[in-house]
Amino acid sequence: MNSKFPQSSAILRVFALILTCLFCAAAATAQEKSVPSAQPETAITGENLAAGTGVSPAVQVQPKTPAGEKADVVSDGEAADAAAIQPSGASDQAKAKEAPAKPVSTDKDAAKPVNDYKSSLNSLSTLYQTEVLRVEQKNNSAKELFKDGLISRVEMEASDKALADARAKVEEVAKQIAEANKPAPVIAGNEAPSLVASNQVWSTGNDRVDSLIRYYGNQHGVDPYLIFCLMSQESKFIKIAISPKGAQGLMQLMPGTAARYGVTNPYDMAQNISGGTRYLKDLLKMFNGRVDLALAGYNAGENAVIKYGYTIPPYQETRNYVKLITKRYGATTSKVEGPKSKV
Repeated sequence: MNSKFPQSSAILRVFALILTCLFCAAAATAQEKSVPSAQPETAITGENLAAGTGVSPAVQVQPKTPAGEKADVVSDGEAADAAAIQPSGASDQAKAKEAPAKPVSTDKDAAKPVNDYKSSLNSLSTLYQTEVLRVEQKNNSAKELFKDGLISRVEMEASDKALADARAKVEEVAKQIAEANKPAPVIAGNEAPSLVASNQVWSTGNDRVDSLIRYYGNQHGVDPYLIFCLMSQESKFIKIAISPKGAQGLMQLMPGTAARYGVTNPYDMAQNISGGTRYLKDLLKMFNGRVDLALAGYNAGENAVIKYGYTIPPYQETRNYVKLITKRYGATTSKVEGPKSKV
């Protein structure tokens, strides 16, 4: 009996030891579950903020810099110093979108309307020729039907007339193409005023406008006095002038012409005079220095001058326009002054 008790006591001690180990293991597992797992490192960016990650916009996180490179970090003090040395208006210019560079006027640009006009005529000629072939086939069929007595003479005559009209269109376009391919005629003598530097004394009544006319005229090789005469006829030197057709500003630029010469604000005097002067220069190049044709192109469009065989188009407004400006430009008075500017 006494020998059994020590054995039982040893068994109890082993069992208690096993329970203690199990309890410790359970406690350790519970402690591991209570500790949050480490989160992967996440770069705080504008996209994360926009996605609502909960990161405050006030927190500024610099991007990681590769080894051996220096991060471009600007302190608040440096930014303030940089802002302090900016020229007047630079801050606003930095915020605004950079305006596209103005296209440079070249001989190729001046010839573009001519090429476009010729291309449109060639396309039209091809279309008319195709139509002639179709009408010819239809006319041949009508002749067979007429022989067999299946259609009347009236229907046959109508088919013949349709064919004649189709052929006439082809011939007319061919004449226009021939005229467009001819070089612009050069008129000698006093039949048409040529572009020569003028010694006329003139003033628009606004010193800034006068200066801009002289500056852009000299820059682009156009007589400032011719610009003055054209501007007087176009807008009477009124900066905000607008025509019923939509021409705007001192030089009365149409929206398409303004866009062509990079004029983003037609009521800005410098932009308007620059664009109008460059357009006038291209017209003078296109028409071999003939002022009358250049003015006609300025008023009615260069394609109209080309369409009518390099002559002033038969529009009463255009002919009066050219007559008034050329008469004033060719005057020999010693002093020409414009009305007081309303700019």
